[in-house]
Amino acid sequence: DVQLVESGGGMAQPGGSLRLSCVASGGTFSSSGLGWFRLAPGKEREGISSISLSDDDTYYADSVKGRFTISRDSAKNTVYLQMNSLKPEDTAVYYCFAGDMPYNYGSNWGTYGVDSWGRGTQVTVSS
Repeated sequence: DVQLVESGGGMAQPGGSLRLSCVASGGTFSSSGLGWFRLAPGKEREGISSISLSDDDTYYADSVKGRFTISRDSAKNTVYLQMNSLKPEDTAVYYCFAGDMPYNYGSNWGTYGVDSWGRGTQVTVSS
């Protein structure tokens, strides 16, 4: 099985930035994409961004569009999430995943379309 390990979480002030990293290792990698979900207390899991491994197509949820940027380094088997202009509502545990882009799943993305999950990294945005 593919293992995913996140890093880069922590605390930031509103308006600040953080960069998350996720390294994939082990197993036979057959997923078509990598990306990030987040889970905030009292809220549903939200798929926020993904990147296709075949053509680098990217997806962003409306809640992060224009503020977050996803990228990858194929040589390092690593996906990044650059988070700028952070808001308190970005506070959540961020989970890296390997799986599919969201287009065929709609609101079921996350329940379906995910092959592997990381353990998560906490992001807290507070003044």
